[in-house]
Amino acid sequence: QSSVTAHVISHIANELQVPMLSFAATDPTLSSLEYPFFVMTTQNDLFQMAAIAEIIQHYEWREVIAIYVDDDYGRNGIVALGDQLAAKRCQISYKAPLVPEANRNDIMDVLVKVALTESRILVLHTYPKWGLDVFAVAQYLGLMGSGYVWIATSWLSTVLDTNSPLPSEQMDDIQGVITLRMYTPDSELKREFVSRWSNLTSKEMANGPFGLSTYGLYAYDTVWLLARAIDAFFNQGGNISFSNDSRLNELHGGSLHVEAMRIFNGGNLLLNNILQVNMTGVTGPFKFTSDRSLFRPAYEVINVIGTGFRRIGYWSDYSGLSVVPPETLYTKPPNRSSSNQQLYSVIWPGQTTQKPRGWVFPSHGKQLRIGIPNRVSYLEFIEKVPGTDMFKGYCIDIFTAALNLLPYAVPYKLIPYGDGKNNPSCTELVRLITTGVYDAAVGDIAIITNRTRMVDFTQPYIESGLVVVAPVRKMNSSAWAFMKPFTPKMWCVTGIFFLIVGAVVWILEHRMNDDFRGPPRKQVVTILWFSFSTLFFAHKENTVSTLGRLVLIIWLFVVLIINSSYTASLTSILTVQKLSSPIKGIESLTTSNDPVGYQQGSFARNYLIEEFNIHESRLIPLNSPEDYAKALKDGPKNGGVSAVVDERAYIELFLSTRCEFSIVGQEFTKNGWGFAFPRDSPLAIDMSTAILQMAENGELQRIHDKWLMSSACSSPGSKLEVDRLQLKSFSGLFLICGLACALTLLVYFFLMARQFNRHYSEEDSSESSGRSSRSARLQTFLSFADEKVERVKSRSKRRQMEGASTRSNDGEDESTNGSKKSRVEISSNKHVSFCIETSS
Repeated sequence: QSSVTAHVISHIANELQVPMLSFAATDPTLSSLEYPFFVMTTQNDLFQMAAIAEIIQHYEWREVIAIYVDDDYGRNGIVALGDQLAAKRCQISYKAPLVPEANRNDIMDVLVKVALTESRILVLHTYPKWGLDVFAVAQYLGLMGSGYVWIATSWLSTVLDTNSPLPSEQMDDIQGVITLRMYTPDSELKREFVSRWSNLTSKEMANGPFGLSTYGLYAYDTVWLLARAIDAFFNQGGNISFSNDSRLNELHGGSLHVEAMRIFNGGNLLLNNILQVNMTGVTGPFKFTSDRSLFRPAYEVINVIGTGFRRIGYWSDYSGLSVVPPETLYTKPPNRSSSNQQLYSVIWPGQTTQKPRGWVFPSHGKQLRIGIPNRVSYLEFIEKVPGTDMFKGYCIDIFTAALNLLPYAVPYKLIPYGDGKNNPSCTELVRLITTGVYDAAVGDIAIITNRTRMVDFTQPYIESGLVVVAPVRKMNSSAWAFMKPFTPKMWCVTGIFFLIVGAVVWILEHRMNDDFRGPPRKQVVTILWFSFSTLFFAHKENTVSTLGRLVLIIWLFVVLIINSSYTASLTSILTVQKLSSPIKGIESLTTSNDPVGYQQGSFARNYLIEEFNIHESRLIPLNSPEDYAKALKDGPKNGGVSAVVDERAYIELFLSTRCEFSIVGQEFTKNGWGFAFPRDSPLAIDMSTAILQMAENGELQRIHDKWLMSSACSSPGSKLEVDRLQLKSFSGLFLICGLACALTLLVYFFLMARQFNRHYSEEDSSESSGRSSRSARLQTFLSFADEKVERVKSRSKRRQMEGASTRSNDGEDESTNGSKKSRVEISSNKHVSFCIETSS
């Protein structure tokens, strides 16, 4: 029952069509395609290697060392591990095979080579009988101390389960090791079987019960699986019969006596019955998937501590790493996100709970070969010290300062790249890292897309995008300079608001202010004069209404802000804007046919060709600041260039002593400089952390000021154009003013409508002709709106007095009529009384 034996016997099983079941062979290459009659009744090592790869990814390690037995079982398992690691962007940096039946000296030779490597993550995939010897030698060599990580495959959990407790010497050798154990869920059936096994072995073994590993559980379920399959085989009419194969009869000799073997006629039927079994055994649900793997493979992740071990989590093919049993996750949707991958804390070798970094520079290893651009210009960034192998400059100071912040020593050697006559291509320097010529590259290396496809960069330590520099000349102010502070849209909106505010104030003041009354022509002139005179706060018309004063206060505040901004912008235009250039930016270069200069070796050449379709014949390579100045002064008509495209860091140095040139337009790329390392290099991550730390403590700025201090020529005062004031800068002010005008008009018309309704109802009650028509009412309202408030109030008051007088006269008439009626009634009564007396 081993993977190596299974490979041999599976060929025979295929020929004889006899299903072969194995509860111990775990080789991933024992596939159903090559061996259709081989049935693996335990977990495939493919899943165990997937679990190890996810543990490596969980702790953010990138490289591991594989120590394995050099046979089919070991090699195929490590190949599967390499595939799983590659899917996680990790890799096996060194493979250390152990010959079968290796002795202590063989193991020591292998581990001595391992000690010289950089990675400290070691995966041990071997057999139980040699695994503990490997740990004993590793302990002797000091490979079990702090900083190391050992991950053993399931062979170690098998040793711990079957031979527990191990002798103290062996337990000391494996402290802090992580191992995997095939997961079998707890159940009553499993507990009963373990109890029976313990009782049985206690009687047979003089030294106590023999431990039971998960392989023993799978062996028990395998027997029951075969029993159920054979029962189903006979129930379906199968029988035990064999037939001869002429190919086997031709094979004579040998210890296997192949010619005596026969083909099992019911092999396919029995195989199908085996694969269709669905039962619950001591290992849990026991059935096969479509690829003949056991259903829902899972492992326990174990940490060896003290005299025993501790479970720190689980791994399952369903949900990855977790701290809860896999069966509780099967009822939920699978979640393989990084935030959901969890393990309990681990006590690592060296009795530490701090996660090991996973790699170091070996004390006996080679120096890091670092490529340095051998520049011939802009030596403030990188310069080779004459007569030595040393370099100095801005980039070198950044690099050495970052190295000093690392928690470990990095041996390195700076190697110049370039012929010393022309600036070298940084893209080619980066490419040489991928071929192994250099282990890293340090210098003025821009982080651009095609370079990031080849290597990993650190965090940028300086920002630097492409800019255009061109000759400039002093410019005289034009006759229309006073129009430049505002954009055309700003001028239009400002003028419209002057008219709107003037009209609103006229409406609010017209009925109560004599300054806003008179003939129509006079009123139009008043509106225009009042609105534009507010620009200088020189309006002579007084506002008397509360609403009018509110609008005027808000408008005067807006005018104050606009006036101040205009004055400041015009002052800046007339005093600062002294330079002009026919080149306005990269757009001017794309639309012309003039030659354009670039720094030799820079990525700017390819960028201009690929992104802006500038023909290659127009691009002129320049090597030094002096070449820049000469080509720009000569101009395109005299064999020079119209402009130079280069990175801002270089151009700022160039302009620091040459005030006759200037940056025109905007920076049209955004990138930075960084240090280049091979893909997935852990040193790149640590260097990035160091650069961020330097940015936070001010060290980056200090080094920048030491080497790249700017002078007056490259200061912001020499910019070519002052930004014109945009409408969006004042949109809030105009919005507030507009809302104030709208609200005051609403309030004004509401109050006037209410006053009109009251006045019109009084007028209706005084007229006997009935209700006026709608047109007549509208005409009345317009007349009312144009009428002065004092006249309306006096007329209303007069009508109220007339109404009171009328009601008083009506009262007197009613009193006189009443007295006369009373006298008539009395006289009549007396007459009746007199008649009655006479008749009697």
